[in-house]
Formats: sequence, structure tokens, C-alpha cells
Amino acid sequence: MSHKAADRIRNVALIGHRDCGKTSLAEAMLYEAGAINRLGRTETGNTVSDFEPDEQERGMSIGASICSFEHGDRKINLIDTPGDPSFVAEALGALAVADAAVVVVSAVDGVQVHTERLWAQADRAGLPRLVFVNMLDRERADFFRALEGLQESFGSHVVATEIPIGAEHEVSGVIDLIDMRAFLHDSDGRGEEVEAEIPAELQELAQQYREKLMDEVAENSDALMEHYLEGEEISHEETVAALKKGVTEGHLFPVTCGIATRDLGIERLLQALIEDLPSPAMRGARTLLGEEDAEVEVLPDEDGPLIAQVFKTTADPFTGRHNALRVLSGTLRSDSHVHNERTGAKERIGQLGQPLGKELSTTDELGAGDIGIVAKLKETRAGDLLCEPPSGLRAPRVELPSPVMAYAYEPKSKGDEDKAVTAIRRLREEDPCLDVHRDPQTGEQIIAGLTQIHVDVVLGRMRDRFGAEIVLKPPRVPYVETIRRLAKAHARYKKQTGGRGQFADCVIEIEPGEPGAGLVFENAIKGGVIPGGFIPAVEKGVVEAMQHGSVAGYPVKDLKVRLVDGSHHSVDSSEMAFKICGSMALKEALADADAILLEPIVRLAISVPEEAVGDVIGDLSSRRGHPLGMSPRLGVTEIDAEAPLSEVLDYALDLRAITGGRGEYTIHFERYEELPGHLAAGVIAAAEPREELAAH
Repeated sequence: MSHKAADRIRNVALIGHRDCGKTSLAEAMLYEAGAINRLGRTETGNTVSDFEPDEQERGMSIGASICSFEHGDRKINLIDTPGDPSFVAEALGALAVADAAVVVVSAVDGVQVHTERLWAQADRAGLPRLVFVNMLDRERADFFRALEGLQESFGSHVVATEIPIGAEHEVSGVIDLIDMRAFLHDSDGRGEEVEAEIPAELQELAQQYREKLMDEVAENSDALMEHYLEGEEISHEETVAALKKGVTEGHLFPVTCGIATRDLGIERLLQALIEDLPSPAMRGARTLLGEEDAEVEVLPDEDGPLIAQVFKTTADPFTGRHNALRVLSGTLRSDSHVHNERTGAKERIGQLGQPLGKELSTTDELGAGDIGIVAKLKETRAGDLLCEPPSGLRAPRVELPSPVMAYAYEPKSKGDEDKAVTAIRRLREEDPCLDVHRDPQTGEQIIAGLTQIHVDVVLGRMRDRFGAEIVLKPPRVPYVETIRRLAKAHARYKKQTGGRGQFADCVIEIEPGEPGAGLVFENAIKGGVIPGGFIPAVEKGVVEAMQHGSVAGYPVKDLKVRLVDGSHHSVDSSEMAFKICGSMALKEALADADAILLEPIVRLAISVPEEAVGDVIGDLSSRRGHPLGMSPRLGVTEIDAEAPLSEVLDYALDLRAITGGRGEYTIHFERYEELPGHLAAGVIAAAEPREELAAH
């Protein structure tokens, strides 16, 4: 089977806030194009895009779903992305390989916070966009209010190319402002589209919006602007060409409208995808990175060297990995071999697939600009480049939000450790926003996601796909201990058991070290009272004893230790004896050095709506935090703040509640500070049972 040429392809991502109807819109487009013979519904769990069991159960998209289909003589690769911020990595991966985006907005709710974030991401990627205002038939739906909100959020270049006929339950069609014709549907919206004259009562309104459209379109061509200002008639072909030029260059953002669940306005949208949005050939070269991050332009030339970018990995316990990729250059063929630029490994390309949700139709090759699926690649994951011959290139890194909802975890049942490890590793391959690591200080296994829903979905997939279950609990705060004054200790270790004994004797002095310096160990022995071969053993004993401080059993940091005196026995002394003696000496010295507890302080970069700034600052104060600075921009304020880690373990949930889901933040460790005395007493009391258990 031959592949489609790059100028016959459209790669389009559907983006927008949750519950704006993206999946229903994808379903309607597939139905209108004849790719499916009935309209599925999200509430009944039978849509093409939401095919995962957890998506059907929750009634929401969790992963990006690719639907490849033909309309006329064009191939459309439509990527339906999740609208919940928990799964934004899926949307960002789709935007990295799309040539354009359809921004879906609810006519009831208008522009919402995640729509704004995704628009900004598409803007940074330089993606052409058109807008589809959906759900025109809902109660309180208002196309013109939604259009006004779009223009307030994204500027005057967001301009209507269609307006609806009727409102709420009485919507009966749309008016095309380019051709100035009406397109009517029957009462249930499922009949054939009928072209007609614009209703008399709407002609004046349609003319007003057409003039606004033509003002924007004419700006994209000097010749067109001249004709327009002179009052000359501009042809349909000239208008469409200027519109496409403006959209492709990012100067113009057409707004269309309809009702996805009633298949109203969908044929018009499909035409807009083909007429207004660019093909890979028209979009031109894509930028990759070479040596020393030098930018390298790659043209969508099917006869060029093979370069394919993987943007999504799905882990399946039965069929293995499935990788979705876009061919940037060359032609990818079944039963060929490619080079993974990240790992250096050779990968064999087996059967290529063209996806329609979970269904795959086989194809022999994918040409430049096309998107498809490859199964069972051994060492390839999202973000990798597959090339032949090897190119030394890599894809620009997609900036992802950092996980902030962290839990300690352990297998639900003993003996399930291996299952849990395998499941987490496989799911980590498909979800770059999932963080799994072992805390070196507390020893706990940590799993972290973007939100509570994100973590819940991961746990559900572990159970359903891999039969592994884990139990979550709040992570322990990694407190540490240090000292505030000098101290000295003399320890002697002596053990006689009938044969050769054990003997070591040492004197140490300790004092506070520089913040962040760790352990500084000094050998101040004179006269060889402790042979040089035993000195490292003393240091090892000190290091071992620093793992459990004298206040609450937390590790000790930033310490100067000086070995000043001691003695040895020519027969009974050994490295083991001096290691034990060094440990004993440090424990004794710590008890007399005014040891204190330190808590981790973290830096927060918080983005919140202007109206929520006061509440967020007040909440920070209640957490012993404080702002370091604020930067207002476009209705959002960036707050730079510090707070103790122990006070913000549950911050993600509370910030969402305070800001109505519009706040987000990143977090990273900054430094340690002394824990206030009244709080230290509680930490010490909580640590005592653990210390007693360890002692037994």
C-alpha cells in the first residue's frame, strides 16, 4: 500500500478544557467522514477515542487517542487529547508532532483555565489554530459571549468565520461568513445539510461579522487590502487563500461552531481542516537539535533520510509497547531497521499500523509527514528519534510540569514486590509526568503525580493491567539533625572472649560545619598513638553513627570531626574495633553538642488568578510560608514563595480548592532551617516509638 504525499495529509490535535466535547467532536468527524457508521457517546462509553476501560468508567479522556481517516482525497490524523490538567503530558506530546490544533470551547463555559494554558503551549510551538465553539444547544449556551471571551483572552485576530442560526435548543444551522450562505439542519440535527439564503432577520448581524472577518483577512495580503479598501469585490478563492496564509503564519484564528453530539456544523469543520489548516508540506521544515544544541531544519521529503519522532508510548502486558510516531523525513517501511538516537540501539520495524482509536489497520509504509503506530520496539519510548542512517540528532525536549502529589508506597501483599516494580516501570515508560524513586534518607519508595486523579489512574492501571496493588501513605518528612556547639568525647571499645580480643580507644572533637559541607573529617593524631591504617576505620564509624542522630534518630549533617588522641593494642586492635569505637565516640559527643532538628524548606513558584492572590498568600502564612515576590501578567499572578516541606505535602489539593482549579505550582528543595521548638517536640515524640522498635 503506497503512502499519502505530505501535501495530502493534515495532522491536527484537538485541545481544550475538560468537558468541552473534544471526544464527541472527534466521534462526529469520524461519522461525517464515513470512518464509522454510528455516533458513539461518552456517557455510554462507546466512543472510538475513549477506548480504555478507565476512560469509559470515568467518562473522560486520559490518554491521547489517534484517529487516522480519509476525507475526500486527504488523510487526516486527528489526535484527541485529554482536557484534564492531570494528563497534560498527553496533550503536549500531541502538540509536538501536530501541524495545527483545533481549540474546542464550550458555548456555555467559554474559555477556561486549561484552554488558556494549552493555547499558550500551541503559541510557543508556533502551531496554527482554529476554534470550534461546541455545545450550542445547551441551556445558557451563548456563541457570541464565548467569542467575546476568546477575543479577550487571545486577541482580536480570533475572528468568527461562522455564526449560529438560533440559540440553545433552537439552533438549526450555521451561517458561513465567507460565502454568506446558510447551512440548515433538520430539527434533530441528523439530516442532510441544506444550503439556503441567510434568514432575513440575521442578514444584518451576518454582515457585521463578515466585515470583521474581512478586516482581518485583508491584513494578510497587501493586494487584497488594496482591493478591500477600494470597495472591490474579493473572490472566494482570494479570501480562502488569504485566510489560509493568515492561519498558517499564526496571524489569524478562525472561529467555527456547531453541536458535536448532533453532527451539526461538522461537515463545515472538516472542510475548514482541509482548506484553512496547513499540510506538513505547507508547514515546512521542523527543527531538531544537533551537536551542541545547534538547530537543524528537517524538510518533509519522502526521498530524504529517514527521521521519525516517537511521541507516545503505551505499555501493554500482553502485546508489549506500542509507539506512536510521526515521520519527519524519508519513508518508514515495514520489516526495516532503524537506529535509536538516544540509546544507540538498532530496532527492527515490524508491522506498521494506522490507528482508529484502539483498532489498527496495517500498512506497508508511512511517508514524510504521516503518523502511525509501531509495536514491540525493545528500547524505544516517547521523545526518541528513529533514524536511518544514524543522524546524531535529537528532538527538542518537551517542557512538562513537575509532579507535586507525592506518596510513600509499599506492595499491598508480601510477595508482590516484583509485580509492583514491573508495573510501575512499564507505566513510567508511557507517562513522563509520573515520578517514582526511593528517598535515600527515609528509605521510602515514593510515587508522585500531578494530581490526585493522576495518581488514582496509575494505581487503577497497575491493578487492571498488571495485577499489582500498592498501598499509599503520606511520605515521611526528611528531617535532619545538626549541632550548635563544640563537644569532645572519649570512647573505648574492649572485648575479650577467650581468644584474640578487640580493642580500640579514641578521642574526638566535633563542631558545627559550614551549611551544605557535609562531614569534614580531620586526622590530628600525633606520635602514632593510633596507626594510620586504623584512621579510615574511625571515619567509617563516624559516618555510620551520623545516620542516626541523638535528637530523634534523623541523619546528622554539616559536621566537623577531629580525631585528636587515642591508643591501640598491638594484638587486639583491628579495623572493626576502631570503626565501632569511632561510632561510639560520635554518639557520646552528639549528646553534649546541643543537637537540634532541621526541617527542609522548599521554594514554590505558584501561578494563580489575580482575584485569588490574597487567599493564596493568607493560606501560605498559615503554613509558615511567605512570599518572596510577585509578578502579575495577563490576569495571572506568579508568586515566588518559600515554605517548610512538612506544611505543603497536601498543598496541591488545597490550592485547587482555593483557586477553583486554576492554580498550579512547581516545587523544589531550597535548604534546611531549624525546626521551631514546639514543633520539634512533636517530631521527637513521634520518633520515639520508631527508635524503640529499631532498638529491639
